[in-house]
Amino acid sequence: MNILQIGHKLYFDRVNGNVLVDTGERSGFVRETTQEEDFAAYEALAERVPDTVGCLQLEYGQYSRDFAECNSYRVNLDTLELEFSYPDPGETEPTEPVYRKPLSIEVDELKASDIENKQAIAELTMMIAADGR
Repeated sequence: MNILQIGHKLYFDRVNGNVLVDTGERSGFVRETTQEEDFAAYEALAERVPDTVGCLQLEYGQYSRDFAECNSYRVNLDTLELEFSYPDPGETEPTEPVYRKPLSIEVDELKASDIENKQAIAELTMMIAADGR
């Protein structure tokens, strides 16, 4: 048996996107399980009709920081992508979760946008300097 790294396998309700089972991440001398095996192993799946359940397989380590910092997550049924809800440090009372794309992706998008803005500013600065202003 090979040493493997297996990411989260998320089984979700096809009606509302709520995660029914998260198999978690596994590494070492493990093997990938089939959906049939998972339906037999997890009670939350065994009591369901398989057609009412979707499955999202993540890469090992994918969204690890988001999982560590979130207070809830679900699958967006329109995009079939994972959405997270994060605690608001200013809130003292529990509130209804607000789901959004993973913060790790938002940070990457902001970094890319920042680089584009800096490049545009540098180009404008060079154009102004070339005009002699």
